Amino acid sequence: MKDVISKEHVFFHPIDKVWNAISKAEEISTWFIKADFKAEAGYPYTFNSEGENCTEITGVVKNARPYTLVYTWMVQDTHVETTVSWKLEETEGGTKLYLEHSGISNYPGDTAIKMFSSFNGGWDNCISELSGYLKQEVHAG
Repeated sequence: MKDVISKEHVFFHPIDKVWNAISKAEEISTWFIKADFKAEAGYPYTFNSEGENCTEITGVVKNARPYTLVYTWMVQDTHVETTVSWKLEETEGGTKLYLEHSGISNYPGDTAIKMFSSFNGGWDNCISELSGYLKQEVHAG
């Protein structure tokens, strides 16, 4: 089974704007999920989703240097830790995002396949929401 989900996307926004959107709790809570989050190594964060079939995500920030953010990811009641990495690279006219979610094979048996599929679609949606958020921010005010 493939163990790493990898996504790449280019945003036509400055790197600091994209960095703030993925690293500040108030911004994460706007476009992604309600967050108690600080981009500080060692910070124990919580993402609380709302609605039917939603669960809490917890973890610890492992690395939070400018333009690289790495944290563990544990879905409530699973006791399985995976890792999410965001890396930003400045490009001409924008920012390239590299997103990886690894360690999914740590889930037992068929659960790993189901989680891989769920996370893969979830990260596609996440990038789409982030893109929409950044566009709104540019046109606001």
